[in-house]
Amino acid sequence: MIPIETIAIFFAASIALGLAPGPDNIFVLTQSALYGRKAGILVTLGLSTGLLVHTAAVSLGVAAIFQTSILAFNMLKIVGALYLLYLAFQAFKASATELDEGGEQELVWRKLYTRGIIMNITNPKVAIFFLAFLPQFADPSLGSITIQMLLLGALFIVATLLVFGSVAWFAGFLGEWLKGSAKAQVIMNRVAGTVFAGLALRLAVSER
Repeated sequence: MIPIETIAIFFAASIALGLAPGPDNIFVLTQSALYGRKAGILVTLGLSTGLLVHTAAVSLGVAAIFQTSILAFNMLKIVGALYLLYLAFQAFKASATELDEGGEQELVWRKLYTRGIIMNITNPKVAIFFLAFLPQFADPSLGSITIQMLLLGALFIVATLLVFGSVAWFAGFLGEWLKGSAKAQVIMNRVAGTVFAGLALRLAVSER
């Protein structure tokens, strides 16, 4: 069993990492501001589901492929960059009228949840981060490394839910203000599109 002191340090580090500005929490913020806090929460759940995939991959050793194979790394990051560009295109063409007529309703819950999953699992740097981060808190003398990795991954997901859920909640206040201003809706869509395009570029040029 992992010592409680190690768990406390790991959880604190996970919270700090979640608070640090990055693609995922910016993604949650923009979606929650545009479509309401429920949308942000659903995207957060999607991102956390993606973390389940990364946790399993690290536990089973699959994530090592992205650290050792340039081809695998580049293929996955290209898919992720293209998806972000698609989101940027959707944001740029969105109008205030579309938001006014039911922003939250137009983006079905399943689509928002799926958006979070794809955003997370198509980022190979997350897999490599998990591969580098989780093992630092595992100890072979304490039993199965796989079980320890799964436990640490679960704790990281809890930390992510707390941090990103808070981001979604507070960004929802911005979303409520946006509903009353057509001009602000258009500006926020343009900002979101720019953010997505920037994240796509960042991912496309990233190295292992």
